[in-house]
Amino acid sequence: MKNANTLISLELSLFEDHFKQAVKSKVPLLDRIMQYIVKRKGKQLRPMFVLLCAKLGGEINDKTYRAASLVELLHTATLVHDDVVDESYERRGVFSVNAVWKNKIAVLVGDYLLSKGLLLSIDNGDFRVLQILSTAVKQMSEGELLQIEKSRNLNLDEAVYYNIIKGKTASLLSSACGAGASSTFNNEEDIKRLELFGEKVGMAFQIKDDLFDYGSSKIGKPTGNDIKEKKLTLPLIYTLNNCDTSLRKEIIYIIKNQNKQKDKIKFVLDAVDKVGGIEYAQQKMNTFRDEALDLLFHYPASEIRDALEELVRFTTDRKY
Repeated sequence: MKNANTLISLELSLFEDHFKQAVKSKVPLLDRIMQYIVKRKGKQLRPMFVLLCAKLGGEINDKTYRAASLVELLHTATLVHDDVVDESYERRGVFSVNAVWKNKIAVLVGDYLLSKGLLLSIDNGDFRVLQILSTAVKQMSEGELLQIEKSRNLNLDEAVYYNIIKGKTASLLSSACGAGASSTFNNEEDIKRLELFGEKVGMAFQIKDDLFDYGSSKIGKPTGNDIKEKKLTLPLIYTLNNCDTSLRKEIIYIIKNQNKQKDKIKFVLDAVDKVGGIEYAQQKMNTFRDEALDLLFHYPASEIRDALEELVRFTTDRKY
């Protein structure tokens, strides 16, 4: 991501200022929590996509920075709420908000971030941006609920899996690209194209995340975590649909009844590898990546396009 970071380093710095202003409150406790959240922010992929997609259409402006801030506010709110729902006490190697301040405060903080994001757009008349992001939040909730519903019976086909990750992950990245585009492009066609571009990137991104669970890299969560949580991701779905009946029954039994036993988890991980689930998921991930690049290459060659291509390839080549 070196080139992308260098190309928009000034804009990223200005975005940070906008975001810090956006989360300010009159409540000391909230300000302390916001400072804690800002300090532990991650790779800033979504703001980078907002800024670069905007640059494809023209000069970055105040509307672009508000769009990037809204994306980050909503993304942060969903992470805070997710940690409560998942009873997770750690994120990116540090304590989550609910671990430090307990669930009640964490839920209220998430609500506060959502409301700040909505007001940021409403107060400035950024209604197209608000529409794009509100749609994403709806899709994220639907994706999470669909996953919960389907994970109960461990009967998930590939199409349903794609619907889940399209809502859970791809919708926010799609909205980031669309919101950025809407701040500089004057036609709906480009906004829709870049929304679809972001969706394809988001699909590849989530499959890459799911693949980490079947590797040995230190990525902030233990290998086999999805199995422990009874989450059916693409490598496992492929395996269940392409292995013999006895192995399928054994894998399902382990996930339902022995999903905390290390040796049983290893058995499932090995089975997924042998049946070809990992290789298949990698192929699908690369297909989504290539579809995203095809949409991007609609635009003329430029350093902005090159930076976006670099970000796309980072989503599938990253080691964490």
